[in-house]
Amino acid sequence: MPRGHIMPLPQHVRLVEVGPRDGLQNEKQPISVADKVRLVDDLTAAGLEYIEVGSFVSPKWVPQMAGSAEVFAQIQQKPGVTYAALTPNLQGFEAAMLAGVQEVAVFAAASEAFSQKNINCSIAESLQRFVPLMDAAREQGVRVRGYVSCVLGCPYEGEVPAQQVAHVANQLFDMGCYEISLGDTIGTGTAGKTRALFETVGRDIPRDKLAGHFHDTYGQALANIYASLLEGIHVFDSSVAGLGGCPYAKGASGNVASEDVLYLLDGLGIHTGIELEALIQAGERICSVLGRDNGSRVARAWRSA
Repeated sequence: MPRGHIMPLPQHVRLVEVGPRDGLQNEKQPISVADKVRLVDDLTAAGLEYIEVGSFVSPKWVPQMAGSAEVFAQIQQKPGVTYAALTPNLQGFEAAMLAGVQEVAVFAAASEAFSQKNINCSIAESLQRFVPLMDAAREQGVRVRGYVSCVLGCPYEGEVPAQQVAHVANQLFDMGCYEISLGDTIGTGTAGKTRALFETVGRDIPRDKLAGHFHDTYGQALANIYASLLEGIHVFDSSVAGLGGCPYAKGASGNVASEDVLYLLDGLGIHTGIELEALIQAGERICSVLGRDNGSRVARAWRSA
């Protein structure tokens, strides 16, 4: 597709709500299973179609994700809604299956330095770990979503070439991931670079199999989402109340707030099936539990209106 070509805006966008997993994993204080369940149930009631509920990783590495099996056992699962979990290896996948998880996600980095800091192995080694997991998922008919982190910059390497991102994304796609989410982990991406990235990655992977995952460190997340819409992308990861960050990326602020993305999409006349006020209230409730400010500008404006 030639540079500068603008795709028509989609009629429907799917938001992948990562607050209960990516949002909470970086919090310092313990969070009860009951509070996690309430958050997921609130998000379901607001109309989210896809919620990443937790992850099956060693509590030694990510203590906030302990109890993910109990959360899955207690949430009110609504037909038609996908309740997913992050599973970094076969052991995590097997634990997720025992918990009745419907769909899982795996992650790799586009940066060698970040991969080493994050999971203590090279990109190639991390991808190799997924082979038995992907085989097991195929046998059991479980869909696997792929994440690629540091797609628009790395805290250790700086610029990350788009071709390098495409190489990692292609491997995940070829392994069997049905969708690849490209993550701007440190939030340094800009609209122009975002369009160029999707143009490069979209040469080999259909754009309806790609998603955007933007952090708002430099205040560019909504601009990057709009740029992605112009590139034909219609799936975005977001986190209620802007919860989250990255424990391995110093200074990375939270994911883009789901409320802010929804306000943008509503203003563009794009359907999501999500009720803004119910989503705002879900964010307000979890922020009250955490004792922290709401990271959503829309929520803060709504509160003071």
